[in-house]
Formats: sequence, C-alpha cells, structure tokens
Amino acid sequence: MTRRSKPSPGLSPQAVAPLRARLDAFLAATDARARIGFDPVEFPHRYKDPRDIEVSALLAAALAYGRADLFRPKVDSLLSRMGASPAAFVRELDVQGAKALLEGFVYRFNVGTDVAVLLLGMGRALREHGELEALFVQGLTAEGGMHGALSAFTAALRRVPMAPLRAAMGPERGLHHLLPSPLGPGAAKRLNLFLRWMVRGPDAVDFGIWKRVSPSSLVIPLDTHIGRISGHLGLTRRTDLTWRTAEEVTASLRALDAGDPVRYDFALCHYGMSGACPSSPVAENCERCALLPACRVGPGVVATATRRVSKASRPRGA
Repeated sequence: MTRRSKPSPGLSPQAVAPLRARLDAFLAATDARARIGFDPVEFPHRYKDPRDIEVSALLAAALAYGRADLFRPKVDSLLSRMGASPAAFVRELDVQGAKALLEGFVYRFNVGTDVAVLLLGMGRALREHGELEALFVQGLTAEGGMHGALSAFTAALRRVPMAPLRAAMGPERGLHHLLPSPLGPGAAKRLNLFLRWMVRGPDAVDFGIWKRVSPSSLVIPLDTHIGRISGHLGLTRRTDLTWRTAEEVTASLRALDAGDPVRYDFALCHYGMSGACPSSPVAENCERCALLPACRVGPGVVATATRRVSKASRPRGA
C-alpha cells in the first residue's frame, strides 16, 4: 500500500497569481486612513520627528494588548504627560522622573516599574546610539535573523539598573510580557508590529523611517485576526499563534511580494477587527467578501446558508 504524502503547508504555487490579484484589489479598496483611529499606530502619527515617532511607537505597540478601549487611554495619558517630544523626555528621564510619571500605573499584566524599564531603556539607547534603529541594527547584524535581532533588542532595552528602580517604585510584575527577553516561541506580534511601522512605507499607515532594515525581512504581526484569515486564504495550515506560524504565513506572503511581504497586514487585520470576517463566519458577510473566491471557508458557509433558505422556502410535503 502506497502512503499518501501530506500536502505541503503554506500557499501552493498555483494559488499565487490569483490570490495576489485579489489581495491587491482588496488592499486598494481599503480606506486605511479611516481605520487608523482604531489602531495603536494613531499615536506615533501625532509626531513628525523620527525620534519621537520611534519612542511613541514602541510605547504604543508594547502596551497594545487586550481591548483597545482599555489600552488606548493608558498610552494617551502617558504620551500627554511626556510633553511635545517623547524622545526628549526619555533622553532626560531618571528613576525619580519615572516614578513621578508612572506612580500608580497599572494595566493588566503591567505595573509602572515595567513601563519605566522600557522608557529608561529607550532613553539610554537614544543617548548612546542617537536612535532606536541603530540599537536594533546592532542586534540584527550580530544575530542575522529577525527572531534573534528582536531578542537582542529587548535585552538591550532591559539593561537598566533595577535595584534603584525597585527601591523607588516597587518590583516589576509583567516585564517579560512587555519586553520579552529571551523572545521565546511566541509570535512577538507587538514587536513585529512596531517593526512594520518603522521599516515599511512610507504610506498612509507605516512610516518607513528605518532605512537600514529591509521590508523583505519583516515577519507578519500574527494575532487572532491574521491567524484566522491566513488559514482561510491558505497561507498556513497551522492554527497556533507562534513564531513558526508567523514565519509560515510570511513565507506565503513573500511568494506574493518578495520585497514587501507584510504590506497586506493592516488591511487584513482590520478586516477581522471590524467584524467583517468574524471568528464564527456569517454567510451574508461571506457573500459580499471580495476575497470569497480565494477563501477555503466562505464558499461552504454560503452554500450551507443557501441550502437552508431553499429548504425553508419549499412547500410543506414537497
């Protein structure tokens, strides 16, 4: 008996051209500017100076977990109190300044000491390197791959004296969640989101202010929305939200656009966030979805709904 080999994961070569055409049309029809207010990228869009964009973006991305209506006020309050230039603020920040800013701060897994480490780490990076990009590139050069580079980046940011910080503000609580080091097997969604903002573009969403990192090397910021839609579109057969899955989705997207594989991320993620593609498929949503012909789930949902309507409309006894 001949054993059948398992189908290879990811996007099949035959699917590349038609999916690229549909995703390009989908992207062109997405009103990105209308969605920015629902995304943590709204915060760095308040600034013009590249250093202020870097600092506000990393703070916003680091805290962008959980419900948006809960984390957005936290980020907004911190940035408002940091003044017109977040970069200037963190350059001058010391332990007492961090205590004044963050005393009483709590957001889910994180307390003020956790955020203080991030802000003090960014301040140190700006004083020593002039920019956050240089610190990241240092790790990328040493490690070669994106996973190692991000791990080196978070480790460098966490290299601040902890004893005086703990004495002034109390112990850290969720520092590893805020700045994972070492990175571990997770998808590192928020760090990859920060990188996307900094590296690709500039366009209506992303800034493109980091010039020494290629957009081709980026990894998709994998969350529940991207994971679900990626499965629907055949970009992956995996269902876990791990780095391995993020790499597999990115590899499929790289077949569509080798130079800019994550350019569909914002549009697809917000398609899920908006409720247009929910976790439990809705037939009428699927029927009007521009990606329906490429979807592995939607056609079956529509067909089932059509059969139910047809059956319900038959005369009794027919």
